[in-house]
Amino acid sequence: MADEQSEPGSDAAVPAPSAAFLLTVLGRQIRERVDSALREEGIAVRHISALGHLSRRPGLSYSELGRRAAVTPQSMQATLNKLEDLGAVERTGGSGRGRSATLFVTDEGRRLINVGMASYAALDDTLAEHLGQDTLRALTPALMRAFRAFADD
Repeated sequence: MADEQSEPGSDAAVPAPSAAFLLTVLGRQIRERVDSALREEGIAVRHISALGHLSRRPGLSYSELGRRAAVTPQSMQATLNKLEDLGAVERTGGSGRGRSATLFVTDEGRRLINVGMASYAALDDTLAEHLGQDTLRALTPALMRAFRAFADD
């Protein structure tokens, strides 16, 4: 049986790029840059995600936030404990097993959301610089359609 791999350095040795692979790698690079910017505030993308969910739906419980972020309630509780320690969220009600606490974003939480949004905006500027504004304007709704398609799975 003949060797199906091409000689190194030939065009046939390089597979055509996969959009899913490229999005995975780019997503990782973007997340690393955002996490780096947020690290100065003592938080990470998961904290901004929780704050974003809470700002859109004030009063959500730990469990509901965990479901929305696709993490366990325990993981979400650790994230929210950090945000509470930072004064970014305020908890009302529930302080024992079986009691549901409701959570609200504070002014500090809104400030942190703005820090996160600014880091994403800077990366959008970088994308526009390298892709062109027209391409970025076309890419954003295409990515939203892909996002919705995967969210429906």
